[in-house]
Amino acid sequence: MRGNRAYELIVHRQGRFFRPSDAIEQVEVIEIDTGEVVLFWDTRPRDTGKLARALRADLAQLEADEFLAKWRRYQA
Repeated sequence: MRGNRAYELIVHRQGRFFRPSDAIEQVEVIEIDTGEVVLFWDTRPRDTGKLARALRADLAQLEADEFLAKWRRYQA
């Protein structure tokens, strides 16, 4: 099963137009079946978009277990 069928990506941003550079934003990967958070990152606003794009790409391309194996090593 593809990662995007097993997991959902949620990005919590501080604001659309004005985001202080010292603010912390969150990126979560949630398991759809259980609603549990399986991966979580606190990010700076300038890094949030890059991380979210990379996660979305891998969710669409990788199988669910491959996705978790790859991204667990990068979890903060």
